[in-house]
Amino acid sequence: MSLAWSRLVRLLLTAVAGLLLFGAVWADDIYQCTDENGKVEYKNTGITKGCKKLNVEPVVVPKLNGPGANKGPSNFPKVDNDTQKSRDSDRKRILEDELRTQEAKLAELEKSFNNGEPERTGDERNYQRYLDRVQQMKDDIARTQSDIDSIKSELSKL
Repeated sequence: MSLAWSRLVRLLLTAVAGLLLFGAVWADDIYQCTDENGKVEYKNTGITKGCKKLNVEPVVVPKLNGPGANKGPSNFPKVDNDTQKSRDSDRKRILEDELRTQEAKLAELEKSFNNGEPERTGDERNYQRYLDRVQQMKDDIARTQSDIDSIKSELSKL
């Protein structure tokens, strides 16, 4: 590992550790301490010389879950029910078309796969080429089946 990379990793680890330590003591008092060399450190106790207590206001994070959490701005454009129903209908039709296409593709792939023993082609004198093609066919079948499952999942949500 190069020296620059090592320094970067150490710096990032130190930063993360500092953030974790700072987050752990957030509710307590925080002191800014300066040693005789001018090095500044932040601590949760001010028992050493050169420390002064910081007045840090707690951070308030608003809750995002609740009855009004998903509302957008009042001027956010709204879609009327008829338009939304039309869009949902179009989406359903598109998904059904895609499902039929993927099911046809899967049937074709399974037919050429021939239960794990597809026909060898003329350029597959090397047995490894044949095995690679069979593996590619298995991968294509699995990917197509996954696509079909995803489309069915989307259709079930409508």
